[in-house]
Amino acid sequence: MSETHPSPRSAAASVPGTAAPRIANAPVSYGVFGHVSGDDAGRSPAEVLRTMRSVGYEGSELGPPGFFGSPEQTRDLFAETGLSIAGAYVPLHTVGPEDVLNLDLKRMRITLDELVTARCSSGPAILADEGSPELLSNPVHARSLALSDEQWRTSACIIQDAADLARDRGLEVSFHPHVSTYVEQPWEVERLLELTDVPLTFDVGHVVFAGGDALKHLDAWWERINHIHVKDGDLTVLRQALESKRTDFDNWWANLCTPLGEGDLDLENFLAEVLRRNYTGWLVVEQDRAPARSDEFSGVARDQAHNFDWLSSRIRAWGTGASSIPNGVAPATPVSSNTGNPVSAEKFE
Repeated sequence: MSETHPSPRSAAASVPGTAAPRIANAPVSYGVFGHVSGDDAGRSPAEVLRTMRSVGYEGSELGPPGFFGSPEQTRDLFAETGLSIAGAYVPLHTVGPEDVLNLDLKRMRITLDELVTARCSSGPAILADEGSPELLSNPVHARSLALSDEQWRTSACIIQDAADLARDRGLEVSFHPHVSTYVEQPWEVERLLELTDVPLTFDVGHVVFAGGDALKHLDAWWERINHIHVKDGDLTVLRQALESKRTDFDNWWANLCTPLGEGDLDLENFLAEVLRRNYTGWLVVEQDRAPARSDEFSGVARDQAHNFDWLSSRIRAWGTGASSIPNGVAPATPVSSNTGNPVSAEKFE
């Protein structure tokens, strides 16, 4: 029997007749990523979705393939909770080895089955390069570790073919640049955009962490952006990891993201600019963290409730469109300025 859940507090509720972005979360914010079974009842797939719904989120991205069960079980669980599927992350080892890429593509087909079967999806299949062990030890890598021209052609072809496969299933697609991968820094994002027709997931955290300027690149890539991830971060953690050349990526990365508004990114200026442009797609909160134990779940849930309130309160107060944003939010200020960002976009030019 389906349970009754409270209706989400729409971000546009106080702006009658005004379209606004929809706010979603993702299992990674609850410590779910990789090959996860969801056996722990303290953070079972159903509990994760119900927790999101109870504080107002309208959607969730999918977790690892099969995290919510079979495609039919995924459809039923999202229908029960009243959430939409806001997208699904699809990592691909575009530089091989071939057997690993083949496994990625097999898992991708499972994810596409989930998206197609659910029929409540309004988000894209989000393709991403998975990098390499060498890049995990070298975040914000030097050009000497970047792809060669031949590797770029191969990688772009794999990404384009994967995008076409998703489109053939009637799905929207997007690509997510990510720290410690071969599509990490702004120049690499621009190379991918040149070589493919795949739209872009703009993750403000990854853009800044990789040395970009969130407002500058939001403007430069706007015509290709069809999905947005919102995160905040403690740039001291990133600076120390780079300066000490830490190789334990998963450990330090788990401490990088913070609740929205508590890190070093100027998210208010970023959000104001997104709203000025009348963006009405998904804003997906991602607060990457280490896997959460059952006794940590209540604290994780509180963080995600805070994140929803932080985003929704500003959207409700500001609305969308150039005339609705208060003068106190200055769009000309780059998100990465005056924040202690240890990486400049020019570092590896």
